[in-house]
Amino acid sequence: MLSWAITFLIIAIVAAVLGFGGIAGTAAGIAKILFVVFLVLFVISLVMGRRPRI
Repeated sequence: MLSWAITFLIIAIVAAVLGFGGIAGTAAGIAKILFVVFLVLFVISLVMGRRPRI
């Protein structure tokens, strides 16, 4: 998930440098969403992983 976010971030940076504002904005938005999803899943996995097994 994090690799996809980084990929879209790189696409956004390259598109912005080349002057494609619409594509850059869309790719940056997708990268933000993927990063938030990654953070949520990461925190859930940390919480679930620390539970003692009964």
